[in-house]
Amino acid sequence: MSLEPEQWNNNIPVRFAVVDVETSGLSSERHRLLQIGVVVVDASGTQLDRWSSFVRPRHRLWFRVGPHRIHGISRRSLRHAPTAGDVLDALIERLDGCVVVAHNAAFDLAFLHQAARRAGRVLPVPASLCTLSLSRRLDPDRRQSHRLGALCERYGVALDRPHDALADAEATAAVLPYLLAAHHITTIEQVKAQLVTA
Repeated sequence: MSLEPEQWNNNIPVRFAVVDVETSGLSSERHRLLQIGVVVVDASGTQLDRWSSFVRPRHRLWFRVGPHRIHGISRRSLRHAPTAGDVLDALIERLDGCVVVAHNAAFDLAFLHQAARRAGRVLPVPASLCTLSLSRRLDPDRRQSHRLGALCERYGVALDRPHDALADAEATAAVLPYLLAAHHITTIEQVKAQLVTA
């Protein structure tokens, strides 16, 4: 599908905070956040803010970073990072007033909520918009891949550093206007109807 910018949803009066996380594994109970990236955009995909941070482990002596070959994050890169509490404070500030978006939102939000609980914070995200779900609903017979990399190829979006939280958030933010347009989402009420419980 090829959409011109004038077909995008420039009139939806909302900011989207597109979030991505890198983690030490797949279980939010057993594994930990390593990196968070956030890109704030309007409905046309115009970037309003971008931010990322590594997260310093609480127990540095035995902390494992998980699949380094995938995310490229080393223990050394986390050594001087802010604590989870400080990172979450900065994240919560950036999410204020935004619709939170993620590709496979259930995964990212599970890690963020768990990290917030451990750090004594409350993540004010009761629901989010999932670009994976939006993409899959366009292809009910599952004839296409709906991985982020596949969506980037489909919509002509650059993804230069896959599995870097900020790069993945930027790519998801760039894909978002195409998905909103494909679903004919043009109002805030329609956006809210697509939200799923975090």
